[in-house]
Amino acid sequence: MSEPKLDAERDAVLAALRPVVDGIAATFGPVCEVVLHDYRQPDRSVVSVAGSVTGRTVGGAMSEIGLRVLARGDEARDELNYVTRTGDGTLLKSSTMVLRDSTGAVFGALCVNLDVTAVDRAQALLGALAGCASTSADPPATTFGDDIDAVVDAIVEAHPLRRDRSWAALDRAQRLELFRDLDGRGVFAVRRSVEQVAARLGISRASAYNYLSQARSAAAPAAGSDSAGGHA
Repeated sequence: MSEPKLDAERDAVLAALRPVVDGIAATFGPVCEVVLHDYRQPDRSVVSVAGSVTGRTVGGAMSEIGLRVLARGDEARDELNYVTRTGDGTLLKSSTMVLRDSTGAVFGALCVNLDVTAVDRAQALLGALAGCASTSADPPATTFGDDIDAVVDAIVEAHPLRRDRSWAALDRAQRLELFRDLDGRGVFAVRRSVEQVAARLGISRASAYNYLSQARSAAAPAAGSDSAGGHA
């Protein structure tokens, strides 16, 4: 099928899901947010949203989770009932369901976020009253927002190799590992992200592209492909 026909098919799927977005959010009420993403435009992937759990708006960017799905390409799978939290501490139970066209290519996602903060607090209170200590670990924080630059910055700054260490303190292996991991998390699928990462690390754009190229070359034999690929 030609690309224009595939794009028309994808547009039709997104259009058909818009009423579903509103329907799911209305069913679960104010604790629910449903977001429809078009991955063909990562920096403004939100094409429909209902509810306001994370404050997303139409025309906004995908989150760290979306970037991770995008990085996996057509190998991406649905991620259901995972728990995360926003920067302000809101606890979310979420599901991300990938959208595919008739060729099997992933082009978007339907995401459902439920604010379960009150439920978690009630559970903790009941556990305390019953004398049961909580053993659950804190869920990872996820940056949600309409600005893709803020999402990329958050991923870079929160990376374990960056905590309390400058770029100069990393050896070559660690620098390659940093770029390989950022690439695997979909950071470089976003336009201008290499330049943004370079600025965050305090290195030149040429150095950033060089490290990214080396990281992809080193990963290619294990992945069984020539390149980790990218998305314009």
